[in-house]
Amino acid sequence: MAQTVIQDQPDISSQLGQSVTLNCRYATTWSSYHYMFWYKLLPNGEMIYLIGHSGQNERHGRYSVNFQKARKSISLTISDLQLEDSAKYFCALWELTVLEVMGIAK
Repeated sequence: MAQTVIQDQPDISSQLGQSVTLNCRYATTWSSYHYMFWYKLLPNGEMIYLIGHSGQNERHGRYSVNFQKARKSISLTISDLQLEDSAKYFCALWELTVLEVMGIAK
């Protein structure tokens, strides 16, 4: 099952206290069972989980996600920007595999 995640905003600049939105598009082969996550990479190499979703828009503190299933996109909005928000951000796709066994049980 092929999965593709595209982030087409290599660099974004904004001001303290403002909001910024990062965009992510994805493609999956067939499954409707998938979850999206946003991570922040710290300068020391530590990857921090920020927020995820399983089909609905979510908010956690200053982070919120807007999921648009028809467009196959998910955006991360960070509000009230702080200096520590300067980092690399990654979106990730987790696609489930569903097995359905047909037949009559013995």
